[in-house]
Amino acid sequence: MPADWANEIDIYEGQLQLRKQGKIDEKVFAETRLRRGAYGQRYDNGQRHNGIETRQLPYEDKPTKGHETVWDAPGMVRIKIPYGGWSPEQMEVIAALAEEYSDAILHVTTRQDIQLHYVHIEDTPDLMRRLAAVGVTTREACGNSVRNITACPLAGVCNTEAFDVSPYAAAMMRFLLGHPDVQDFGRKFKPAFSGCEAEACGLVNMHDAGFLAQMKDGKRGFKVFIGGGLGAVPHFAKVMSEFTPEEELLPQMQAVARVFARYGERKNRNRARVKFLVAKLGIEEFARLVEEERATLPFDSRWTDYLKDMPHTQGAPVRAPQALNGGAPQKSEGFEEWHRTNVYQQRQEGYTAITLNLPLGDITSDQTRALADIARKYVGDNMRTTVEQNLMLRFVSEADLPAIHSELKAVGLAAAGASTVVDVVSCPGTDTCKLGIASSRGLGGELRNHLIAKGDLLNPAIKGLHIKTSGCFNSCGQHHVADIGFFGNSRKAGGFAVPHFQVVLGGQWENNAGSYGLAVGAVPSKAIPALVDALTEKYAAERQDGEVFRDWVARLGKKEIRAFIEPFMKVPDRSVDASYYSDWGDPREFSIGDITQGECAGEMVSLFAIEIVTADSLAFEAQEALEDKEYVKADQLGYNAMLTAARSLIRTQFIDITENPDHIVSEFRKRFVDTQLFFDKYMGSQFANYLLLRHESAPDRLDEDHAQRIAQEAQLFIEACYACEARLSAAAAAKATELDAFNLI
Repeated sequence: MPADWANEIDIYEGQLQLRKQGKIDEKVFAETRLRRGAYGQRYDNGQRHNGIETRQLPYEDKPTKGHETVWDAPGMVRIKIPYGGWSPEQMEVIAALAEEYSDAILHVTTRQDIQLHYVHIEDTPDLMRRLAAVGVTTREACGNSVRNITACPLAGVCNTEAFDVSPYAAAMMRFLLGHPDVQDFGRKFKPAFSGCEAEACGLVNMHDAGFLAQMKDGKRGFKVFIGGGLGAVPHFAKVMSEFTPEEELLPQMQAVARVFARYGERKNRNRARVKFLVAKLGIEEFARLVEEERATLPFDSRWTDYLKDMPHTQGAPVRAPQALNGGAPQKSEGFEEWHRTNVYQQRQEGYTAITLNLPLGDITSDQTRALADIARKYVGDNMRTTVEQNLMLRFVSEADLPAIHSELKAVGLAAAGASTVVDVVSCPGTDTCKLGIASSRGLGGELRNHLIAKGDLLNPAIKGLHIKTSGCFNSCGQHHVADIGFFGNSRKAGGFAVPHFQVVLGGQWENNAGSYGLAVGAVPSKAIPALVDALTEKYAAERQDGEVFRDWVARLGKKEIRAFIEPFMKVPDRSVDASYYSDWGDPREFSIGDITQGECAGEMVSLFAIEIVTADSLAFEAQEALEDKEYVKADQLGYNAMLTAARSLIRTQFIDITENPDHIVSEFRKRFVDTQLFFDKYMGSQFANYLLLRHESAPDRLDEDHAQRIAQEAQLFIEACYACEARLSAAAAAKATELDAFNLI
C-alpha cells in the first residue's frame, strides 16, 4: 500500500487506542474516525439484519468501564469509489471484508460509495489496511471534508458527452485527498462531474461543486457550478465560470476550497455548507474571491501532470466487438425485457453497457465474487457504481449479451427495470441511520415489489418515472429530484405516533437534476402504495401527448394535487386498522426517540393540533404562490406559516400569547429556543433559525430561489413544531404516569 496511506492508518489506530483508554475526548476522536469513514449506527429498529442481531446503542454511546470504553456494538464504514470505478480485485477484497467484518452485504450509495454496516470499531484499522493494499481508501468518505467525487457512470462511452470526464474526476480525487487546504471546512463538500447537459449524468446542479464538460474552440474545459445541495432546503448551484480550461481545473478548485474554509460559517453548523456562503455573498462576489485566491496560489506541478498521458477514453475492452445476431446464441428467459431496460448502446460500435439493478443498492458478498469472475471474463476493469445505487458493466460485446445475462441470472443479478419506476432509490432510513424518522428502505422495498408484481399492467408512461425515498428531510435518497419523492416524518392520531411520509412531486432527474419538487402533504406510510397507484394511474389517464410527469403536476397545480391526495392523508382509528401504527418491516408500535403513546385520553384533540392546521394551510398557500410566480406573496405566506406554528406551540404553555409577530418571536425564543426545548437532537437550532432569521430581516431580493427556500423552510419549521409538541407531550405523559404510580404507593 502507499507509504503515506499506511502511516495515516497507523496514526488512526494509535488514536483509537488512546480513545479506548480515555485519553482522547470522544468529540475529538469523532472527527478523526469520521474522516476515516467510520460512522456510528442506529440500533433501535428492533429487527434482525440478515441474521445479525441488532443492538440498542451505537458504539460511541456505550458507557465506560474504568478507562476502557466498551464498544461492543458495531457501526458503519464508508468506502470511497471515485467516479464509481473499481476492479474485480477490489470487488473481491470488499466482498471478503463484508463477510468477515460485516453482514456479508455491500451497499451502494447515491454517491457511488460502498457502505459496510455492523463493523466493530476495533476492526476498522485492519479493514482499512486491506483496502489500501488494493488502492482503495475510506479517508474523507465522511466528516467535514471533500467527499467522494462522483461522475456519470457512462463517462467515456456515452453517445452525447463532450468528452470523458473520468480522468479529471480521478485526478481531482488524488489531488484533494488529504490536501492541507481541505482540512478546515465547517461542513462537508461534494463535487461531481458530468459529460453532457441534458441527461441526468453527474447531477451538477445539486452539488457543492459541479463540473460540466465543455468544448470551446477545440479545447477542453468545464462549466463550473458552485453552491448546490439538497439537504433540508435544496439550493440550485450557480454558474461560477462559463468555461474553465482543463489546466485550470485543479488550481481553481483549490482556490474554491480556500475561500470556503476562510469565509464559510463556523458558529452555526447548520448553515456551514458552501450553498449558504454563495447565497450570502452572491455568486459574483464568490467568484471574485476565488479569482483573487487563485492569483496567490504557489505553483503545484500536480495541477497539470495528469494531463501529459491522460487517456481520452476511460477503459479498454477485453473482448472484440461483435454484433448480436437475432437467431443465436440461445437467449434465456427474461432476456428481451432485460435487454430493453438494462442495456445501453455505447458510442463504440459493437459494445454495450449493462446496468445491474440492485434492490435498494444491496449486493451480497457471494454475488460480488461471482460478478468479479464475470467481469474478468467479459469486461475486465470496466465497471462502475451508479448514483441510482446500481452497478454497471461497460464494453460488453453485443454478442456476449445472452451469455452474460444467463450467468448474471444464475447469481440473482439479472433483474430487469434499471432506471425505471421499479428501480426505487432509498437511503438507509431507520434501518441504520440515527437521523431516520420513518423506514425509507421498508417503504422502498414495498413499492419495488408492488410495482414489479404489476408487471405488464403498468402503463408505459408510468414505467419511466423515478421514485426516491428518504427516511428524513435531509434528502439522502434524493427525493427532491424524483418525479415522486417521499421523506419520513411523524404525525399523531388518537394519542399515538403514526409513521408518515411527506409527498414531494415534480422534481426533475434529467438535465443534471434540473428542478426540485415541493412537498404537497403528509401521508401515512401504510397508505403510500395505494397513493402511488392512484397518482400514477391518474397521470397515465390524463397526460397530454408527450407530457412528462413534472409538467402534468404543474398543469394540475398544487391545489388540485392536494385535493387528490387528501383522502390518503387520513389515519383510521387504531381499533379499525392497527397496521397504520407500525412502520414497514417493523411490527412494533411506531415511535421516534422518546415519542410514545402520548395523551391518556386518546380521543381528545389538543389546542395545538387544532391550531397547527392553520400553519399547514399557510405553508401550502406559499407553495401555490410560488407556483404562480408571486414571490413576494410566497415569502409572506411562508413567514406567516412559521409565526402561526410557533404561536400554536407557545399556546401549550402560554394561552394569552398575542398575534403580534414581535411578541410571538420573543416568547418562542424565551420558551423554546433559550431552553433548547425546540432543539432537535441532531439538527440543533437549525429549524428555529428559519423563523428567527426571517423575522430579524426581510430578504433583500425576492426571486424564485428565495421563494422556494422560504416555502421549504416553512414546511420544515412546522414539522419541527409537530416533533417538539410530541416530545413534550410524551414527557408530560411519562411524568403523569410516574405521579400516578407514586400516589398508589
